[in-house]
Amino acid sequence: MIGGISVTQLLILLVIVMLVFGTKRLRNIGSDLGSAVKGFRKGIEDEPENEEPEKITTEEKTAAPAEEKEKATAKRPSNPDV
Repeated sequence: MIGGISVTQLLILLVIVMLVFGTKRLRNIGSDLGSAVKGFRKGIEDEPENEEPEKITTEEKTAAPAEEKEKATAKRPSNPDV
């Protein structure tokens, strides 16, 4: 008994599904679902976790904040009352 469904009810449901869809279509659905799960697992395993992060030079670190300050000051109006 799984969640209030008995074994006989599961068998009856399986027979009805087989009559509606047919065994060939159910086989195709099962293989498509299996290949989708395999592709999903492969995609998760292929994530680049072991790659080294980009190395930023000291010049890039010091240049970035200066550029951000220039952009921030350019966006502010010269008169705060406007």
